[in-house]
Amino acid sequence: MRIYYFKPNIIVSGLFFPLFMFLAFAIGKNTPPGTLIPGLISITLLFSASSIEPVSIPIERRVKTFERLLSAPISLYSLVTGESLSGFLYSLGIACLPLAVGVFMFGTPIMNISILIISMALTAFCFATLGTLFAAYPTENVGEVMSILNTVRLPLIFISGVFIPISTMPRIGQQIALVSPLTYGNDMIEYAYTGKSLFSPLVDILALIIFILIFQVTANYLYKKFNE
Repeated sequence: MRIYYFKPNIIVSGLFFPLFMFLAFAIGKNTPPGTLIPGLISITLLFSASSIEPVSIPIERRVKTFERLLSAPISLYSLVTGESLSGFLYSLGIACLPLAVGVFMFGTPIMNISILIISMALTAFCFATLGTLFAAYPTENVGEVMSILNTVRLPLIFISGVFIPISTMPRIGQQIALVSPLTYGNDMIEYAYTGKSLFSPLVDILALIIFILIFQVTANYLYKKFNE
């Protein structure tokens, strides 16, 4: 954690990039700043949770510590899960910043704290597993993994209801939104703040769990395949 959490590219990808991206779309809107906090939390979780593994794993491959982890007396599943937990813990810490800003600066009310905790935890772990999945790409170059990952992360923030409500999208946009894990994470975070959501919290929870399982199983398969 000490080695990787304060790498410049992790700080930029996990904290500054989602903040500036959010401000670029939020400035000029005729809405109180406090109402934009749920969306800021969502994209912060997306970028911070998925930024650790694509940096740490290629560097570990370069310095040959990843091979030592593979040869350790632990299962591959434990290794992949451990890598995902690093992004999970990092993103929860980072996401507490916009959460605190909403509470202490703008007085943004939270209607359901338990749903907020569950939504942040599931969303963080979901995107941490996504980062671990993309880090399975067999390279020692951090830039290669981040470039591939960004081709997925950037479209997600535009099709998942963060900036544009899904109900106002064209039908094709609404259908595409259904295959985005950020749609369900953001929907549940919105519900925790406003009590309004596109889906029920149970649907959001189930969808995020399914995405987590898909990412974890696929990551395990790829790590096994590329490191045989």
